[in-house]
Parts: sequence; structure tokens; C-alpha cells
Amino acid sequence: MNIIETKNLTKTYGDFTAVAGVNLHIPKGKVYGFLGPNGAGKSTTLKMLLGLTKPTSGSFTINGKKYPENRVQILKEVGSLIEAPAFYGNLSGEENLDIVRKILGLPKSAVSEALELVGLTKYKDRLARKYSLGMKQRLGLASALIGRPPILILDEPTNGLDPVGIHEIRTLIRSLPQKFDCTVLVSSHLLSEIELMADFIGILNHGHLLFEGTLEDLKFNAGINGYPTDNLENAFLALIDADNRQRGGTR
Repeated sequence: MNIIETKNLTKTYGDFTAVAGVNLHIPKGKVYGFLGPNGAGKSTTLKMLLGLTKPTSGSFTINGKKYPENRVQILKEVGSLIEAPAFYGNLSGEENLDIVRKILGLPKSAVSEALELVGLTKYKDRLARKYSLGMKQRLGLASALIGRPPILILDEPTNGLDPVGIHEIRTLIRSLPQKFDCTVLVSSHLLSEIELMADFIGILNHGHLLFEGTLEDLKFNAGINGYPTDNLENAFLALIDADNRQRGGTR
């Protein structure tokens, strides 16, 4: 069963098409890696799913609820981390999360649980403006996780983290479906990153979905097209490169 489905999802800005007729099928209880170079349209797609930007055409359903009719119900079921998370710098990490907790009407224990999950418990009293970029990213993830939503949408969640932090967040994301019975849609421009945590992947380039399936499917697809199969990152780059050549370098 697919928990998120899009049908010909499209977003244009004037004569520029950021997302072109995308059909995503995101299975329930899995980690779905959304891949593509910077500027491919990943963030725009995620913003449409979160109701932050309106589709020009096309439609989508999340957990059986259709947008825009059920926009409010959809948002109640989705936790998200999009772009650099914004916090009140003069409040501590814990106080920032407590604001989110109150908005969501959650018990006080939800804050300490979320801090523990992302490894920020010992920094909970530090002011958010004194957090490093990586710590802010973790706080953003805690904010997305706090209500234990059935669906998580994470845009480049390991941005700004050091190698240890990247490994920890990756391990956490990988464990979430089993731990919380949730579905995770996570974007990245690095296949090597996604390879270690995703069950399924979708590859976007210039707003077009080039591929959707498992990593095994990608390997098979690469072999058929004569792309390298020993290293999936190279297969991914070859797929993007071939699409760029086909377009003659234009969108």
C-alpha cells in the first residue's frame, strides 16, 4: 500500500517548469529516498506535499486523504524538516521544542523523548543561537519527530553535520519505520547517502522523474542501459548525465 501518491504533480513559475508531471508511489512503512542534483525540483515537490506551495496542476493523496480538500488533516499526520530549521535564538533547545509540543497538544514527556532521540539531551539548556549548524539540524529533526507522526518528510536532513553526526542521523532515520511504524520521505543529492538508509528511491532531474524503484531495480536498470553497476553512485550520475545530454543541456 502506498501512503503517498502523486498524480502528474506539476509546478511552474512563469515559463519555468520546476516540477513536471511527477507520479510518486511511496510505500507505507518504508524509507523512500528522493534523489536528484541541486535544483532538480526535490524541495519544490516536498513543499507541495506539505501545502507550502500550491501545485500548478496535478493532485496527490497522503494516507488516503486528498489535497487540497483535506489539507489540515494531512498536515496533522506529517512531521517535516525543510531547509534550515528556524528557531528562537534567545530560547533553549528544550524551550523551542516545548512551543511545538504545546501547539500539537502533546504531553510534557514528548520533549525529553524527542531530545533523547536526536542526541541533544545534554545540550537542552543551551540557547538555540549558540547551537552549531549540526545541532540546529538535530533540533529540527526533533521538532519533526516530536508528535511521532505516521509520515516524516525530511529535506537534506544531514546538511551541516560532521561525519559522526551524519552516521548517527542516518542510523536514526533507518530505524524510524520499525521503531515508530512510520514512513519516511527523505531527499538528498547524494546516492551514497540514500543507499545506506532507503528501501525505495525516486530520481528527479529538471523536474522529471527518471526512475522509481528499489536499489536492486536501479542496478538492473543501469546494467540494461550499459551504465556502471559496481557503483550505484556512478549509475545514478550516468542516468542524470544521459538525461542532460538528451535535453541538450536545457530544461
